[in-house]
Amino acid sequence: MANKEATVAELSELFESSTAVLLTEYRGLTVAQLTKLRRSISEHATYAVVKNTLTKIAANKAGITSFDDELVGPSAIAFVHGDPVTVAKALRDFAKANPLLSVKGGYFDGNPLTAEEVNKLADLESREVLLAKFAGAAKASLFGVAYLFNAPLSKAVRTVEALREKQESGN
Repeated sequence: MANKEATVAELSELFESSTAVLLTEYRGLTVAQLTKLRRSISEHATYAVVKNTLTKIAANKAGITSFDDELVGPSAIAFVHGDPVTVAKALRDFAKANPLLSVKGGYFDGNPLTAEEVNKLADLESREVLLAKFAGAAKASLFGVAYLFNAPLSKAVRTVEALREKQESGN
């Protein structure tokens, strides 16, 4: 009984500290395949095989009730502590290569996610790519502004130079 209470407390803490939670079913996958999946997402998430009843109690304790109907069969959860998009992509890609893995749903930013919404999350670009695009756009805007400020000055310099050349050729 004490062991179960400790497990519920640990799972509750994982639910509360995660930026997102992605629920999967792994029926038929081997230990080697699960290990490969764990390694592929270990930078951004902790992937844990869970007991449904204890997980339901822990999720409810953390204020998440959307998993109540989904916690059937062999379940595993990715507790995301990094970029949720990266983890969703990794799970989707792994599921394509290993059809026995299926994403059942998730919880992100205070809202439950369906399996389709998790796939849409996986279609987004990662945080790093979005930041790089933003930086590129900001840099382009700065160059445009610099050009606008320099254009009148360079036009004035060209005009003065043309007048000077005209005066020299006229003398």
